[in-house]
Amino acid sequence: MMKKIVIASMNNGKIKEYKAMLEPLGFEILSLHDFPDLPDVEETGKTFLENALLKVQAVQDRIIMPVIADDSGLVVDCLNGRPGVNSRRYSESEKDEDNNMKLMKAMSACQDRSARFVCQIVYKRPDQAAKAYSGTLEGKIATTPVIGNGFGYDPIFYVCELNKMMSELTIEEKNRISHRGKAMAKLMEDLSHDG
Repeated sequence: MMKKIVIASMNNGKIKEYKAMLEPLGFEILSLHDFPDLPDVEETGKTFLENALLKVQAVQDRIIMPVIADDSGLVVDCLNGRPGVNSRRYSESEKDEDNNMKLMKAMSACQDRSARFVCQIVYKRPDQAAKAYSGTLEGKIATTPVIGNGFGYDPIFYVCELNKMMSELTIEEKNRISHRGKAMAKLMEDLSHDG
């Protein structure tokens, strides 16, 4: 029998990545799309961890099932860490393309283009304390987007170690090296023992 786990997200790109990692372990992946009556969780935390904890608790207050929530984003050195926890809401429209354009414009005078994706995952079973897992991926912000796979800032994030844009990676490649993939790798051992 497959074990059900809820991904506390409406982001289809993120849900697809979790499915690729967790379904082979025997988990049936549900998301907030499966629970339309749940209220939106306001991400009021000052850190990625605070926001992930807010999401887990909001879901488990309503649903008695194991929950995974994450908060992730892009931290750019020359912008003093922005967009950070506001990565998804960086532009007025909150659309990926507009976020990317706003970021590239903000960086037009930057010599240092170093940046990193940061992911903080929180996993909580109803009968246990929450556990946190983190991952980062170093890279640089490109001056021209490369449209392809992925979502969010992937079209403008250059992965130095692979000499490719994040948007040029397959989902399998991305899950091996991404901030979320690294955090998930730390969680896999716990999930493999999850009854």
